Amino acid sequence: MGVWWNMRADRRTLGRAALAVLLLALAGGAAGWVFLLRPVSVALLAPREGVTVQVFGLGTVEARVSSRLGFKLAGVLGELRVDVGDRVPAGTLLARLDDREQAARLARARAAVAQAEAGVARASAVVTRTDAVEANAARTDARRQALLPGRDVSAEAADTARAALQIARADGAVAHADLAVARAAADDARANAELEAVTLDLHRLAAPFDGLVTARSREPGTALAAGEPVLTLVDPATIWVLAYIDESRSGAVRVGQPAQIVLRSAPGHPLPGHVARIEIESDRVNEERRIQVAFDRIPADPHLGEQAEVTITTATVPRGVFVPEAAFDGLRAGHGTVWTLEDGRLARREVSLGAHLLDGSFQVTGLPAGARVLATLPARRWVGRPARAAP
Repeated sequence: MGVWWNMRADRRTLGRAALAVLLLALAGGAAGWVFLLRPVSVALLAPREGVTVQVFGLGTVEARVSSRLGFKLAGVLGELRVDVGDRVPAGTLLARLDDREQAARLARARAAVAQAEAGVARASAVVTRTDAVEANAARTDARRQALLPGRDVSAEAADTARAALQIARADGAVAHADLAVARAAADDARANAELEAVTLDLHRLAAPFDGLVTARSREPGTALAAGEPVLTLVDPATIWVLAYIDESRSGAVRVGQPAQIVLRSAPGHPLPGHVARIEIESDRVNEERRIQVAFDRIPADPHLGEQAEVTITTATVPRGVFVPEAAFDGLRAGHGTVWTLEDGRLARREVSLGAHLLDGSFQVTGLPAGARVLATLPARRWVGRPARAAP
């Protein structure tokens, strides 16, 4: 009897425990259901106005016009008049080879010109004399030939006059030939003197344009080979930044677009510039496009090869929705998936991608009217879940 009573009491206890567990489960389920049905608070993205679209690249300061200057002749560097950092006008004498030997050659050539010109003068005098002798012989011959029919002059005298005329003409021809030879010799002497003068001029190195000296490769006393560089000269007006822009971001870059240049030596002082040239050939290894960005105002003390950061403004979006990469539920070429709040419930939308900002945000289009894009993705999200905008 006692055993039966104890078993009956245990069943009542187990029943009450089961009922308690069931009630707890129902209460928990009801609480969970209430939790799931309660609107989740979500942060929303507001449309932005006047958004500047930019691309970024790294580069170096370079010069479009840069010349390594040297002499066309071999020789010993006798004088160097400029140093690195000097600005020189076009035509300025920069350096000179030892030209004493060449100066002597020019002096000898000029003396030969003087001698040849004297020979021309002498030959001209001889021509003048022979022309006079010939003219006199021609008159004498004419008179005697006229008197010969009347027997006023002997035949012998007439023949002598004719022979004298022929000799005078022959002497005149020789004199004219000698004059031509003298003139040719004078021309040759002058040409040789001009050649020696040009050669002497090649001993001098002048600035071909208004430039800035960026390198001094040799010092006075150095024996130079023909064409060996002595100085490097750049045109300061052609100094710009050679920037490398990722090909995937460079499609909107155009010549003339405004840019901002930040030199590594002056990180807090951005300089205005503009796109001057887009090179046809890209970097095949790094998959980057080479963009030449010119300074609107070239720095007073440029340093070629210095690293620079370039930011190019490609467009301005008057108004648009821009979504950070972390707020996308998926991204692919030209499209993405975002979560939106529509009529108090969550929705999942496919959108088209537009401008890509430097902060990683994408402009999205194709949203239905009234849809607001979520700034962050809730941990528990499904289409239709109730939601409200976070305060």
